[in-house]
Amino acid sequence: MTTWHAEQSRPGGAPARRPGPAARVPQPALDYYLVQPDGPGAGSAAPEGLVVEEFVLGEDCAAVRLDSAAWTPADGHWWDCAAFSRSIRVDADLRRRVVGVPRHEAAAAYRRLGGGELPGEEALRGHFQDGQPLSTAAPLRLSPRPAGVGQRDSRVYRVLFAADLRPDGLANLRGAWRMASTGDPADPGARIIGVAARRIGTDSFTWHLRRIGAGGPWCLDLNADLAGGADPLGPLLRELTTALRMQGLIPVTIERFS
Repeated sequence: MTTWHAEQSRPGGAPARRPGPAARVPQPALDYYLVQPDGPGAGSAAPEGLVVEEFVLGEDCAAVRLDSAAWTPADGHWWDCAAFSRSIRVDADLRRRVVGVPRHEAAAAYRRLGGGELPGEEALRGHFQDGQPLSTAAPLRLSPRPAGVGQRDSRVYRVLFAADLRPDGLANLRGAWRMASTGDPADPGARIIGVAARRIGTDSFTWHLRRIGAGGPWCLDLNADLAGGADPLGPLLRELTTALRMQGLIPVTIERFS
């Protein structure tokens, strides 16, 4: 991947922290991708390398920065890849070579490619050197949603994605989320394709899977009615974004609308 080498920065990072025997192993918090080679026979070939990313959220859970690092067998070390991460989101040909995977699959590929044991997530964060700032602004109140009785806050978020959602990916989401169909994805005029909801404690959440324009990108709009003291917004946004990433979409940003 010659486009990767020009972006390399100095290797670094703290050693991985290993939990003790009785420690609870945390769930992965980073996003993992395999980059497949280009050209004939690429589908059956070994990946060229790995990319690890993390959206850094502000106090209101909107994304403020995208951190990333990459590794290839040829280099043998991790390096910052902010420019490559930007390219994934604007270059459709490159994006087709990038496959979102869970951490255990990334670890298996890393081992097969000669990297050994995949570093822990704190160690991987040590290779994030020059993250990509994301534009932030005060929430755009398109249609104010005042908090209802017993609620302390009401918010709307949009998670924007690149790439297209395949029919099998949509079917997987409908099953996992018990999502009701509200539009036919084969209809170019359909925008909201499905809606799902969940209650976490005293907080209520509803999300709409939306297509932006005919043949355009996809997004997930999350309505959050918050009443409890502990705020589950960050973990829920992470969960929903990961579910779509596992179906082939590439997250671009997380915005707060109100």
